[in-house]
Amino acid sequence: MDRRGFLKSCAGIVAVSALSDWVLAEGAVLSNRAVKVRIGNKHPNIIFIHIDDMGWNDLGCYGAEFFETPNIDRLAKEGVKFTQGYASCTVCSPTRAALMTGRYPARTGVTDYIRPNQDTTNPTGYDETTDKEYWCPKLYKFMEPSEITIAEILKQAGYTTCHVGKWHLGGEHAYPDMQGFDYNIGGCHWGQPRGSSTPNPVYFDPYECPTLEDRLYGEYLTDREADEATDFMANMVQSNKLFYLQLAHYAVHSPIQAKQEIIDKYVAKKNSQSWSFNYNATYAAMIESVDQSVGKVLDKLDELKIADNTVVLFASDNGGVTGRSVLAPLRGGKTWAYEGGIRSPWLVRWPGVIKPGSTCAEPIISMDFFPTVCEIIQHPLPADREIDGLSIVPLLKQTGSLNRDALVWHFPHYKGTAYNKAPHAIILSGDGEWKLIRFYSNGITLELYNLRDDIGESNNSAAADPARVLAMDADLTIRLAQMGAMIPIPNPNYTG
Repeated sequence: MDRRGFLKSCAGIVAVSALSDWVLAEGAVLSNRAVKVRIGNKHPNIIFIHIDDMGWNDLGCYGAEFFETPNIDRLAKEGVKFTQGYASCTVCSPTRAALMTGRYPARTGVTDYIRPNQDTTNPTGYDETTDKEYWCPKLYKFMEPSEITIAEILKQAGYTTCHVGKWHLGGEHAYPDMQGFDYNIGGCHWGQPRGSSTPNPVYFDPYECPTLEDRLYGEYLTDREADEATDFMANMVQSNKLFYLQLAHYAVHSPIQAKQEIIDKYVAKKNSQSWSFNYNATYAAMIESVDQSVGKVLDKLDELKIADNTVVLFASDNGGVTGRSVLAPLRGGKTWAYEGGIRSPWLVRWPGVIKPGSTCAEPIISMDFFPTVCEIIQHPLPADREIDGLSIVPLLKQTGSLNRDALVWHFPHYKGTAYNKAPHAIILSGDGEWKLIRFYSNGITLELYNLRDDIGESNNSAAADPARVLAMDADLTIRLAQMGAMIPIPNPNYTG
């Protein structure tokens, strides 16, 4: 059965009706156990706020001192904060594909950020033209339409679905409205806002975006995205419709541009005292605009009187950029295999379910979003493919743990000339303590870290614990093979 057939068959199971009984959907499987599908009990609205390039410590609730994020901090106060939340990749597109599908990037084929293009065919094989030590897989141009997205699941479950902001999962044939979204506002093949009007900066109208009409000259893109999101919410309430809103800000990705009045505020703040970090005032202003956007969404929920029946999730697509984000005590940043590149803020608010002000230290990852939403709406997972994520509902309800064996990252591409910017794979123990990094460099280079004792990854324990290295590396090899990962191949022409 193809994905369309699967979704069609599920529609009758999850359709909203006036009944209030519990029924068991025949053959339904959710997280490897039979589930009951509730017919007629109104499911919650779901909002997912996705930020681009926001670092783990860029929020007040995670310890930021210079950046001001009272609205995002409100999510932490009224929900749960995850201290070991991860992105599925060190760059954006693979994480976005993992979020949409619940599947490892190696399964979707999207293992690096997608270049701006409109290609309709994904390449196969390896790039054999390189002079580097390894041949790497050719880059995917889009997320395959054969993938089942969470938007498609939700749409079949009676939700109206809307994407606002950055998509970056392919050209026009792979835009959000081709992947289950009823509305697409600003999502296209761009990885960052582009615009070409000079001297108008690209974060300001005119945006010249193929899926977002220009509206008001000089308007800031983050503000516009917030307006589109809140307008959609109001329209859904007026129409008495359940909705899924994916607010995926282009910020705080480069170019680093913000509204001048907020920049001035942080310039004055920066000059008011000596700070331990050389903060970028414009970057701080971008963060504040994102925070204001979150505030508009939360305020609109209150105004519409639907806050109590809306789940709000917040995360970043990868770690922050070194030199802009405050990444300490983590090592590295975006594109790095170290914690600064993959650990990101994760917040969830679910009134009446999550204990306000909770903190959870259990590792979670982008792929968990898909099965979590499926469990929230009591929808079976697709049965015709591997879903790698796990529902975090037990963590949200504080009724149990995930009992996950391990997490894996696979990035088979170069991001620099240093050995630790080479292609890499990572395996993290299920409890989040032990982390092994395999760099495809100088043959194979292995690094082992105990994150409980060494969150900054300053002490490579590989030489001191060879048995653990051997076992974890063997496990990583098996898991990569199981997901069909394309492993870098030694270049026979490499001269060193």
